[in-house]
Amino acid sequence: MFCKVRVGLATAASVRFPSCINPTVKLVTPGFCRHQRRNLNSESAGVRVLYDGLCPICMTEIRFLQFLQRNQPGKVHFIDISNPGYDGAKYNDVTYEMAMEEMTVIDEKDEVHRGVSAFAVMYGAVGLGWLGRFMMWSPVRPFMDKSYAIFARNRLKWTGRAENCTTGRCEKKSVDSS
Repeated sequence: MFCKVRVGLATAASVRFPSCINPTVKLVTPGFCRHQRRNLNSESAGVRVLYDGLCPICMTEIRFLQFLQRNQPGKVHFIDISNPGYDGAKYNDVTYEMAMEEMTVIDEKDEVHRGVSAFAVMYGAVGLGWLGRFMMWSPVRPFMDKSYAIFARNRLKWTGRAENCTTGRCEKKSVDSS
């Protein structure tokens, strides 16, 4: 039964999208198109998003991305660099300080992306590839780079955390009960 469904889908796909079918596979499973930038290994590796879990703006974004990929477990891994056990050696030697400077994402091929290109990879992994491509589009990219640089430089101040991040690691604000 399952094989019949796969053959039927492959046949339908070959009629509708002939350039996307791998000619070496005899109508059993459709191959992936080049523009999909996907292979069987990349799906299992997953994208790793390094984020600051103490940043309220960052957490809003991460919660939204987690919501978008809720039905695709393992595709995107969210790593909170603010956890005391964060070890940059496990993540292509991206230190805490490097990850705090700007958004950092490690793609399926184990390549590190920072800044706007990190957002493009991250958005593509959760199904918002159109947004990532828009951000990377040459007429828009300079504006995105400048805007993000301003945000990255000021996010600690804008979230009221600048004074808590002077010792190399940010700490949660303690509530005084005096």
